[in-house]
Amino acid sequence: MNIWVKMMTALRGGVSEAGESIVDSQALRILDQEVRDASEALRLSKNSLAEILARQKLAEEKRKNLQSKIAEHEGYALKALEKGDEALATEVAEKIAELESQVAQEDESVQGFANHAEQMRAALKQTERDLKRLKQQVDTVKATDNVQRAQAAVAERHSGSDSKMRTALDSLERIKEQQALKGAQMNAASELARENSDDSLQEKLQAAGITANAHRADDILARLRKKGAAKKA
Repeated sequence: MNIWVKMMTALRGGVSEAGESIVDSQALRILDQEVRDASEALRLSKNSLAEILARQKLAEEKRKNLQSKIAEHEGYALKALEKGDEALATEVAEKIAELESQVAQEDESVQGFANHAEQMRAALKQTERDLKRLKQQVDTVKATDNVQRAQAAVAERHSGSDSKMRTALDSLERIKEQQALKGAQMNAASELARENSDDSLQEKLQAAGITANAHRADDILARLRKKGAAKKA
């Protein structure tokens, strides 16, 4: 049982490592998407603020209209009192009380919208500052990443050039060794050919002062001398 638990733990660890590896390899892409998400959230928050401000304005307009109606009905009540119509004046007063209650509700709405809008404005300003700073840092990270990629590429090319240079030098040395060996073989073959030829023997006789022509001339002179002596006799 413990073995299976350990195997499952190892499997979860492998999955976690693989996930971290993917996250690391896609870090910039993930960061860009997170910045876009933050920008979208900021845009939606601004839309919400605009909606709150619109509701606040409508509440203020409604309150203004209610206050106008209150002033109008107060006039009606005064006229009713002037005419001594207490019942009508009372009915108008009740209407005024209803309108004032509605005004109070609208006051609360206006104040609530105003407070909420003020809080959102502060939050949005802070978010905009944070997002601006984040984008600047992202630009710095991207620039650093580009520089590091360029440096890595240069280092890789330099390493490859060194490797190719070493390979070329090794090939050159091998060619030189082969050419030297071939030259030595050709010289040795020439030496062997000279040793096995008449030309080599003649060179040796000439070096010793012995030549076939000189030997033949002595024989001819000796023969001629013999002929001359025979004629005299």
